Amino acid sequence: MKRRLGHLETQVLAYTQMRQMRTIRTGELAGPLRLSLQQEQEVIARLARGGLLARVRRGLYLVPPRLPLGGIWSPDPILALSVLMEDRSARYQICGPNAFNRYGFDEQVPARWYVYNNRLGGDRTVGTVEMTLIKVADARLGNTEKVRAAEGIEPIYSSRARTLVDAVYDWSRFNGLPRAYNWIRSDLASGRTSAPDLVRAAVKYGNQGTVRRIGFLLEQEGASRSLLAALQRKLRSATSAVLWNPTGPNRGTINRRWGVILNEPK
Repeated sequence: MKRRLGHLETQVLAYTQMRQMRTIRTGELAGPLRLSLQQEQEVIARLARGGLLARVRRGLYLVPPRLPLGGIWSPDPILALSVLMEDRSARYQICGPNAFNRYGFDEQVPARWYVYNNRLGGDRTVGTVEMTLIKVADARLGNTEKVRAAEGIEPIYSSRARTLVDAVYDWSRFNGLPRAYNWIRSDLASGRTSAPDLVRAAVKYGNQGTVRRIGFLLEQEGASRSLLAALQRKLRSATSAVLWNPTGPNRGTINRRWGVILNEPK
């Protein structure tokens, strides 16, 4: 962080804080502060290098609500994500490890934010906030819930049932299997997630491997015939089965109904 601020830097921060601005865009300050465009670009660049502005993208920056007492300013992760998504008119939902932690499946607090969205892919950093943005088709977005957060922002998370389905669907990205099987069993036993909600999420947002694994698990847990039939209607005939534990050995008995190779204890 910059220990001493110049006149223009002080002027910029005082103006943004007086106006309670969350963001600034290139060209937005030149007129009100009587700066040339070059002066504005230079002072913004100095503030960003000094850790007093967080760059969302070129030309768009997050502003601290007040001067930090020391160290690098870290923007609120939810604010950083919301501004990034709003700037791209993106639909999004927070998923994976962040949702695992939110619903109590995993006690570990992730160091980065995982986000399904329909605009951006790849890793991004806004200030000190690290994000993994997973671009998906519009049809793969949904089954969400809004959460009340600071500053009036309502971040969007995958729902509890959708999070369990994604732990199976995106197992390689989220390290979801075989952990998710115990999460699902526990949620069904406690009533925190219902079998119908899980089936609806699996049918709409799962792939063949997801449906096969969840179908086999729900059959073992005593799900109704109608729910199992709804999952089976989603399946196509396949010549190869999927591994119950995709990180386990490629051998085991095969459950023919679901096309699952039982390569470790259920």
